[in-house]
This record gives sequence, C-alpha cells and structure tokens, in this order.
Amino acid sequence: MQNKILTVKYHDMVVGRLALTPDNLMAFEYDAGWLENGFSISPFKLPLEKRVFIANRNPFDGVFGVFNDSLPDSWGQLLVNRELQRRGIAPNSISVLDRLAIVGKNGPGALEFEPAAEMIAEYKDSELDDIAIQVRKIIEDNAITTEDKITEELFRIGGSSGGTRPKIFRKVDGMDWIIKFPARTDPIDIGAQEFNIMESAIKAGLDTPEHRLFNGKYFGVRRFDRKPNGDKVFMISAAGLLDADHTQPVVDYSDLLSLTAKLTRNMVEVEKMFRLMVFNIWINNTDDHTKNFAFLYDDGDWHVSPVFDLTRTPGIWEHTTSVNGKGIDITGADMLAVAHRVGISDKRAGDIMTDVKSVFE
Repeated sequence: MQNKILTVKYHDMVVGRLALTPDNLMAFEYDAGWLENGFSISPFKLPLEKRVFIANRNPFDGVFGVFNDSLPDSWGQLLVNRELQRRGIAPNSISVLDRLAIVGKNGPGALEFEPAAEMIAEYKDSELDDIAIQVRKIIEDNAITTEDKITEELFRIGGSSGGTRPKIFRKVDGMDWIIKFPARTDPIDIGAQEFNIMESAIKAGLDTPEHRLFNGKYFGVRRFDRKPNGDKVFMISAAGLLDADHTQPVVDYSDLLSLTAKLTRNMVEVEKMFRLMVFNIWINNTDDHTKNFAFLYDDGDWHVSPVFDLTRTPGIWEHTTSVNGKGIDITGADMLAVAHRVGISDKRAGDIMTDVKSVFE
C-alpha cells in the first residue's frame, strides 16, 4: 500500500482528491464538477473554492478534521493495526492515505475513498456473546500471530469504527446498527447503563436514535448516518468542523452553540444543542468531547445529529467541554450565560433546564 492520490466520493460523485506534501501534510482540492454542484464538506476549513488546501500539522498530525473523522479511533485503530500485522505489514509503514483507503466505503457518514484497499470481506453473523469473548481476548492479549482469526473477524465487523469502546456494525431487521461491548475498565452492566441513560434522554426531549439492549447487556443504536433505504448521510463532528483536539478541553459550550448557529442558521437546532448541554451536566457526562457532537447534511440543510455516547464517566471529574469557562461546579447561572451568548432567552433556557431537571426528580 503506497497510495499517492486518493479520490474522495459522495454518493458516487467525485468530491475532490487527496495527496500528501513532502512534509506529510494533507493536501485537498475540490473537483471542478463538485465546485459547480456540491457543498462544502467542512464549511469553516474547506470552503467551496478552487484552490489547493494544505492542512495544519496540529491537532490531527497534518490531517483535515473532516477526514480525521473518517479514520477509526482507538478500538478500530487497534483492529486495523492487528490486521496489518497479521498480514505481515508494519502499521507504522503505511501513510494516512493508506489508512483512508482501508476505510474505503466503510467509514462513518457518506464520504468514500478510492482506490479502496479491499481488506474487509464477507463475515459470518456470530452470536453476540461469542463476539464479546473475542473482544475480551483482544483487549487482554497483546500477542498476535498470522493464524489469529479472531482479529480478522473483528476487523471485518468493526475495523472502521470510531470511539474507544469496542463495537461492531451489524444488520438488524434489514437496518444498519452499531452494537457496543464493554471496554477493559467498564462495569459489567455498562450496556444497561447506557440504555437507561438514552431512555432518560427521550424523557428530557432530546433527539435520540432507535436503540435496544441486545441479549439484555449489549447496547446498540440504529445508525443515523444511514437511511432506511441504505443511502448514506453526510456527517461531520464538531472536532472535524473546528479542527479541535477532542482529547483536550479546548472548547466551551458557548463555542459549540455558536458553531451550531453559524452552521445551521436555525435557533431550533441551537436549542437542541443547549438541551444536550444541560442533560450532560445533569447526568455528569464529563466525556463530552468534540467528537461526541455531530452534524448531518441532508437535502441542502445542516442539522444537529441525534445524540450518542451518553454515559456517566466516573473518574473524570471535569467536563471536557467547559460551561461558561468552568469544568466543575457548574451552576444554573453558568448555563444561562451560555444561552444568553447565542440569543436564547432566559425564559426559554429556563424552560429547557426545568424540562431536563424534571426527568431526574
């Protein structure tokens, strides 16, 4: 694998092309046809203009945020690296373009990359309990051999996934779902916990995806970046839009709500993000980093995505996304200050706060 140029596609249309500079910075140029008929895939970093864009070194090691979203996170990256090793390829010998080629057509959202590295083949629909055992083996055993079929199967069903918790993609009743498994530090009932939090989110008026608790213990959600007919929906995270390091507390909810206002130009969407902020504070979801907020582009409009990765995070005491500059000891006055900055009235903000609070009383 030594990809020099990758073609970026959306619904079989060419969006543009990717290459690397001699300094290993990503270069991107929109296709002429896309400039006429397409949309900006990253409105604040890649405006719809005829020029070659060069990524900054930080925060994504020379990768544009929108394409960093397509790369797997820690669990998926572990599986990719294990599969590369299984095939006799040193993980540090391949470029970011090669890694995007491995993602190919299997990444989140709607962007696809060609030529794709055909490393994902058909797989058997293993029982979830069997997959959980395989996941645990991968987590606990750092050894890898070329005969290791566990890694191969897990790679096929979860190698392009984001997030830190082990997960797989699966068809359920003809629909695309994501099903999660416990990580090393998770309590055994983490799936039930996340299910119950999502149920509380419904009561709090949040936009939630269809979700289930499989086998009474594995939390799953139907993918909102896939339509019932299988069409893909364009998706980008707040981290991707802002080129913001999601591993660091670099963003405030004021920034996030302002971003929502500028992108969607719709106060209904801004209020959705404010409601999510309030909910995260009430459930003590301190893992509220910029990759856990996403936006969808569909039918010419931007919208805040349904909520996801809603968890209580013991051991992390400060919110990753601050509230009025504070990570702890957040008050109602802090929440109102955030609302005020984006034009939400005190009354409307107070009503939303009361709605969310009532769920936990």
